[in-house]
Amino acid sequence: MTDAMTVARAVVRLLIDGGVRDVVVCPGSRSAPLAYALAEVAVPPDAVDVPPGRVRLHVRIDERAAGFTALGLARGSGLPAAVVTTSGTAVGNLMPAVMEANHSAVPLLVLSADRPEELRGTGANQTTRQFGLFGVHVRAALDVPADDPAAALDAAARVLAAAKGLDAPGESGEPARQDAALLRVAAPGPVQLNLAFRDPLVPAEEPADDPFDPSPVDVSTLVTPPNEDAGAGQSSRSAASATATRRTVVVAGDGAGREAALFAAGLGLPLLAEPSSNARHGATAVAAYRLLLPHLLETVERAVLFGRPTLSRPVAALLARREVDTALYAPTPVAWFDPGRRRERLISDPGELADFAGAGPAGWAADWQERGAHLAARLRDLAEADAREAENRETTGVNGPLLAARLWRATTGILVAGSSNPIRDLDLMAGVDGAGPDRVIANRGVAGIDGTISTASGVALGTGRPVRVLLGDITYLHDATGWYLGAGEREPDLQAVVLNDAGGAIFGLLEHGRVAGRPGWTNAIERLFGTPQRVDLSALAAAYGIRHQRVSDVDALDAALAAPIRGRSVVEVVADRTRLAGLHARFTEAAAEIVNGRPDR
Repeated sequence: MTDAMTVARAVVRLLIDGGVRDVVVCPGSRSAPLAYALAEVAVPPDAVDVPPGRVRLHVRIDERAAGFTALGLARGSGLPAAVVTTSGTAVGNLMPAVMEANHSAVPLLVLSADRPEELRGTGANQTTRQFGLFGVHVRAALDVPADDPAAALDAAARVLAAAKGLDAPGESGEPARQDAALLRVAAPGPVQLNLAFRDPLVPAEEPADDPFDPSPVDVSTLVTPPNEDAGAGQSSRSAASATATRRTVVVAGDGAGREAALFAAGLGLPLLAEPSSNARHGATAVAAYRLLLPHLLETVERAVLFGRPTLSRPVAALLARREVDTALYAPTPVAWFDPGRRRERLISDPGELADFAGAGPAGWAADWQERGAHLAARLRDLAEADAREAENRETTGVNGPLLAARLWRATTGILVAGSSNPIRDLDLMAGVDGAGPDRVIANRGVAGIDGTISTASGVALGTGRPVRVLLGDITYLHDATGWYLGAGEREPDLQAVVLNDAGGAIFGLLEHGRVAGRPGWTNAIERLFGTPQRVDLSALAAAYGIRHQRVSDVDALDAALAAPIRGRSVVEVVADRTRLAGLHARFTEAAAEIVNGRPDR
């Protein structure tokens, strides 16, 4: 009978041959065979490069943090990353990261260890029905019986293919309890390989010859990640050939990429680009478009969508207008919506997309850009005036929009943007003049606040580059365990810039803020939505061995952002959320004035 170590070694070897370079391991006994097999081929913790046939391990004790770390590793490197857990609740803690990977099309491999069949359903310790736990959120889920290396290898090859959005290679045997239809995937995404292991769970004292040869499994087609910019040149060339003239706008949502910027520039169309579209530096990008859009909706005839927009209600209103024809550029399968559930026309051919969009009329894009530039300057003036007023009152001289504007210009490398207000502040205040980060990453798949520190840590480790993450205090506290590193673990170069306004500010800008003004509701809204907190962030940082700096004025903020990012650090930016609604009201007034031709009022 083949032992657990033989199966684990075969699976690890296949995954490495198939392109996996980073694996996050959570401690556990049932998953020990995988941990031992990985340790045998792991590079030292401080290694930067991973040579062929080797793997880099990252050990985490919190499975939720581990899942998001693996997510960040995959997002940063562009390669599939794996996370290993023992049986029981450990697997369930991966659900948030799996959900995000599903909707963001990130290749995340869950390697969950399980009890053998004879122990399931018997009340055995740390045993539950964990195969299939992730339901519709995985591209494939395979349950591998104990002591069957052929089934394990076949299953590993198939889930790796599914994670990359590829068809499975030919089957060498049929794994137990598997729906083969799940393997015909539409897009990259998460998968579950549930591996049953019988005792013994440790390597033999004397190394034995491996009786199983995994060489017949061909994984050569699973190694190379897709080229995200492969169609950029073709799209821009097709755009240049369009002849019809239409008042079209290009919306670049999360993950749109450089192609959206080239397409819009080639046709002379306004580009409304979210920060994590990574298209904001396009030649026709419009600053502060979110506040302009409500006033200009009726001028738009068509809209072309690249990526997934998630940040603003004005964009959602534009795409929902029956008077506006819309199209979604989808040259590859899309993970974030079900077929037939959106009204946009799906177009995969760049030439057809250019014909749909048409070329912008003379001055069409320039008019949008001019208004956006005037509004952006006005917003900066208003944010700075608010900061000066706060300083004069000896409260705090920094607000979220001003922080976003300063941070964007000070960041030249990778920026991870947290959910809620921070990424929306970036969307509103970030420039379009070419200054700013060279890459922006955000968990916009399901836009949760969980796992942000862990994701950013994974991005830093996966790329080997310094990373700055902007997030609010509630988001920060939600993933505080993401800072934990065991002794000897590789430390990422990661700076967290935390806007600490002592609670959740975004709800005050939504309809809940208006409810708070009604008699009898103020305290309830503050408790239920504001969720005020009094955590000492400096003490928390000290507990994890992280450098901490607290700033409350613009000069100190600029100095902190100018310092190089080495090791792990926190810049706590103190803010007052009670002033935020008033500032945003002035922003809205400024937009109306500029559209109506009174920019200096």
